[in-house]
Amino acid sequence: MKFGDYRIEILPDTEFRLDGGAMFGVVPRTLWERVAPPDESNRIRMNMNCLFVETPTEKILVETGIGEKWSKKQTRLYGIFREKPFTQTLFEKTGCRPEEITIVVNTHLHFDHAGGNTISDCGLRIADCGFDEDRRSTAEISKPTPQFPNARYLVSKFEFENAENPTERDRASYLAENWRPLADRGQLELMPDEYEVVAGLTMETVRGHSASMQTVRLTRGGETLYGFADLVPTRAHVAPAWIMGYDLYPLETLAAKKRLLPRAVAEDWLCLFYHDFSAPLCRLTEKDGKILPVPV
Repeated sequence: MKFGDYRIEILPDTEFRLDGGAMFGVVPRTLWERVAPPDESNRIRMNMNCLFVETPTEKILVETGIGEKWSKKQTRLYGIFREKPFTQTLFEKTGCRPEEITIVVNTHLHFDHAGGNTISDCGLRIADCGFDEDRRSTAEISKPTPQFPNARYLVSKFEFENAENPTERDRASYLAENWRPLADRGQLELMPDEYEVVAGLTMETVRGHSASMQTVRLTRGGETLYGFADLVPTRAHVAPAWIMGYDLYPLETLAAKKRLLPRAVAEDWLCLFYHDFSAPLCRLTEKDGKILPVPV
């Protein structure tokens, strides 16, 4: 779709599932199950909605999804249901092949946002390569390489440092196979807490989910698209107090939502909810004192 003088597309990676209680924190199940019905393992359906931006000179991916380096055991654990490779979705929606992507941006390096940065050296999911399904780290059994061989990969220096030195709380979310092969090949560029990727596309660090996660703002032709990353992962999380149990700083998440969501209403932003399963793009409206998402 046209966005000013740029072109944008939303690229869904694959269905996956996480525990509903963890996704909604202190919100009682009797409330969240109305908008996100859980399966028999209490998991809710989600996706990874990556953003493609084409300018006259660049082809950009913001986020790369969960990737395809998972064992059979991990695939079952996370309820990953992949119908086709991400690169096939990329080609079908944009006409681009992996080697044509010039810039990849990660809001942060958690595995469900940066997992597609690299691919296993057998060119397939680890689950299809004949390896022991109980192995946890694909780095032990494969030599991941950049999935976008000609791209500059951008991530904040603060986030990179946190990924390299995780806390016990978020250690499982960081898999070094998703960024170290990029650094080894000189493709990883460490950026400041706020920076402009290209004209009109900016990244800004917003504390809450973590100390160093970034959000995405694209402004062209009087329109603004705002990607909330994991600050507001689905449209069900628009309510200020509906905050993930995964967040390291939930009160800062709350403050950021109270600052950004009214502005999204006032300025009629096109909002991108990275993990929403069925309606990643919404406008926000206010009714009876509540901010509500309206799918586009």
